[in-house]
Amino acid sequence: MVFNTGAALLDAIVLAVVSKEEEGSYGYKITQDVRRVLDVSESTLYPVLRRLRNEGCLEVYDRQCDGRNRRYYKVTSQGMIQLNLYRTEWKSYSFKITKIFEGGAVHE
Repeated sequence: MVFNTGAALLDAIVLAVVSKEEEGSYGYKITQDVRRVLDVSESTLYPVLRRLRNEGCLEVYDRQCDGRNRRYYKVTSQGMIQLNLYRTEWKSYSFKITKIFEGGAVHE
């Protein structure tokens, strides 16, 4: 992708991906799901997960899977509030950008 992804958009995408799983999702699966839409590395995503956890948007727990511990991430109620804010902002932002690309004027 030729466009840079800012921190807020990456946060929004991660929250959206994690929110799809009722019981949360583990780091590798989150990485794979995000990679379906963005070219990002694990070294980029794990700090995002850590930051979202520190901000109270994600909770973390470990679960045994095939004899190994897996770290799971789940969106908190505060995280859902933030995700809904991102969704609202994205609709407005993407509408304006699309209008410009299509040659229309954007009036506030």
